[in-house]
Amino acid sequence: MDLFGQSAKKRQVGQPLAERMRPRSLEELVGQAHLVGPGRILSNLAPGRALPSLILWGPPGSGKTTLARLLGEALKAELTSLSAVDAGVKDVREAVAKAAERRDQFGARTLLFIDEIHRFSKTQQDALLPHVESGTVTLIGATTENPSFGVVAALLSRTRVVRLEALADTELANLAARAVADRERGLAALDVTLDDEVTAQLIAAAQGDARRMYSVLEVAADLARRGAGDTPGAAITAEHIAEAAQGRSLLYDKAGDEHYGVISVFIKSMRGSDPDAAVYWMTRMIEAGEDPRFVLRRMVIFASEDIGNADPQALVVAVSALQAVELVGLPEGVLPMTQAVTYLALAPKSNTALTAYAAARKLVRERGTLPVPARFRPGSTALDRSMGHGKDYKYPHEFEGNYVPEDYLPDAIVGERIYEPMQSGFEKQLAERRAEIDTIKAAAKTKTK
Repeated sequence: MDLFGQSAKKRQVGQPLAERMRPRSLEELVGQAHLVGPGRILSNLAPGRALPSLILWGPPGSGKTTLARLLGEALKAELTSLSAVDAGVKDVREAVAKAAERRDQFGARTLLFIDEIHRFSKTQQDALLPHVESGTVTLIGATTENPSFGVVAALLSRTRVVRLEALADTELANLAARAVADRERGLAALDVTLDDEVTAQLIAAAQGDARRMYSVLEVAADLARRGAGDTPGAAITAEHIAEAAQGRSLLYDKAGDEHYGVISVFIKSMRGSDPDAAVYWMTRMIEAGEDPRFVLRRMVIFASEDIGNADPQALVVAVSALQAVELVGLPEGVLPMTQAVTYLALAPKSNTALTAYAAARKLVRERGTLPVPARFRPGSTALDRSMGHGKDYKYPHEFEGNYVPEDYLPDAIVGERIYEPMQSGFEKQLAERRAEIDTIKAAAKTKTK
């Protein structure tokens, strides 16, 4: 039997991998070393040791529910679980009454775990106060929201808020490898393999969420096993991960080939700065009965994707043409459309809106949800400020030129270059401004060394 009161064999039937692979002790827990590491608040727990009421604050899949269960096991205390989504004041009172009975008759402690505690109303939270204060229950609340806003002040003052962090890539890789190799609870019976490159894709899909990682891995392993048939050692591939994560792009309807062929050459004509061809293909579409709004929406996209800051006015022209056609309709609407198409075709070109977003997206997918540096978080509440939120933030308007050298990217990717202005149109001025800022920032860093 394990700490959840189930035999290994029974636990496996119908349970998802994430549930099967929950750690059975604090020593097995991966991550959150700042809480369970040596000398930390939740380390060296033993039966009879005092534990304050806690609010576990962290992103999905960081292990809040698991940690609550392990605390109950380590302390040999009764763990009563409620979900704020479907529990009411009556449920709280019943749980407290049973806890009081357990304490009076057997001298036993009760940990009252409330998942999504921020969803409890003020009345429901107030109902907990006297029982937390008297020690009838030790409250373990879990929330993905800032408890300063989701938990009433009176209850917050009677608890200790601990922050759980999203699991690091190395920690998720450790969990994935463990799941693939575990024969009792994991995927070893499927005889699947997972190389480093595919593991990286799995981790990117998980975004620091162990539960999502397990979910994707389980589906991918099943796909690999079914695809391999009786062949031993089925390899989980990038395609299996993409399918399991539901990340594949939808294809266009092939019945619309001509439709999309014309819109494609229309866009390429504008991109190639050929106003004659652009107007011709636009006219082909309008005369064939195409919805002018379809064409105009592509022009709005084009104004940002292919012109962008080389001529910021291009987006204004495209949006104005869309509004004008919606106002006057056809046939007169072809005039603002033609005006806009010729402007877009002859405007200076830059695709940095596209490349900058693509570079940022690549970083987000590869590095996951990196934490916001504490100095840039709002220090709105006492709890925020006690965690260093907003400390040492420099307000640019208080400095000469309304600029102060600072790194605003997450600490792990400081120095990454995402936006590179082109030497085209107005963007050339932005490139000069960027170079000026880079020079100031470099000088400041040299000065501080």
